[in-house]
Amino acid sequence: MELKVIDLKAYLAVMDKLDSEPSKITEQLGPELTRLCKEVASSLREAGAVVVRDPRCSEEENEKFIEMMERYYESPVEYKLPQERPDFHYQVGVQPEKVEVPRFLVDKEMQEKVKALPKESQPATLTGSDLKWRYMWSVGPRPSKTRFKELNGGPVIPESFPGWTETMNSWGNKMIAATEVVAEMAAIGFGLPKDAFTSLMKQGPHVLGPTGSDLQSYGQEGTVLAGYHYDTNFLTIHGRSRFPALNIWVKNGQKVEGSVPEGCLLIQTGKEMEYLTAGDCHAGMHEVVVTEKTTEAIKQALEQNRSLWRVSSTLFAHIASDAVLKPLGHFAESPLASNYPPIDAGEFANQELSAISLKG
Repeated sequence: MELKVIDLKAYLAVMDKLDSEPSKITEQLGPELTRLCKEVASSLREAGAVVVRDPRCSEEENEKFIEMMERYYESPVEYKLPQERPDFHYQVGVQPEKVEVPRFLVDKEMQEKVKALPKESQPATLTGSDLKWRYMWSVGPRPSKTRFKELNGGPVIPESFPGWTETMNSWGNKMIAATEVVAEMAAIGFGLPKDAFTSLMKQGPHVLGPTGSDLQSYGQEGTVLAGYHYDTNFLTIHGRSRFPALNIWVKNGQKVEGSVPEGCLLIQTGKEMEYLTAGDCHAGMHEVVVTEKTTEAIKQALEQNRSLWRVSSTLFAHIASDAVLKPLGHFAESPLASNYPPIDAGEFANQELSAISLKG
């Protein structure tokens, strides 16, 4: 299954002129853009992912961001560790390798579901904690008052790192803007008010969360860098990595390569999206594993004397911590809606974080 690339340019040109009522929006958009919104919704529903091209997010800026993160991850461990914030569940600052235990290892229900998958669609065998590092950088405004301060920490800035704040904020804000447009188009495609999702995202604990995996140490084919899991947030967006290694699972259980074409962005559904749609969209499962394509990219990097740190250009867009998660609009009438009782997004996030093991 190959995900079709959806160009956001035409929708961006009209989005600020649209009414909020679904019945009026269809007339204002016209048949072509209405179809495009339905394609976004359908892709998120059936594949748990959509590939988009946003003219505001250039490949050049993605590369600039990756190069900066390569320099950071190449820094000595003793330089990076002062940015650790385990008291904030590693939701800000750096999380070292071998801290996060993939949920699959502790979730019996998930293990049973995997056993039912065909052999070719089963995830790689896990043996322990993830081998990736991750840096969480707060993006966008945080609420002045919240009951979930541990989820809404301010940014942690590495000492004496030129260009850090400017690069992180620039790329982070562009990635958030792309998720907001996709969220708006998805709402229209689902027959909801256009701001059904985006109104809940305001002042959410959005974080730019690039991973760093040392392929000089962990570059052997079959090595699991990030074990089989879903994301707890609303939407996760990825820019293109220099080392392909992402696998994703579509709704029917098929495993496909999570490739991101040049100049494009891959967006996956998280658990908060599943909640708001009463399971119509499933949280997208994924893993990061060294494959033959990864080893080919390693050889090329060695020939070109480039960094062997695999950086993921990843951002997690969240529902605001104090907002209530519950099935929206017609999704509240779904026979599965009772599986998604109302809960504060912050409380839900804390439950999910406690279910995975973070060795703080």
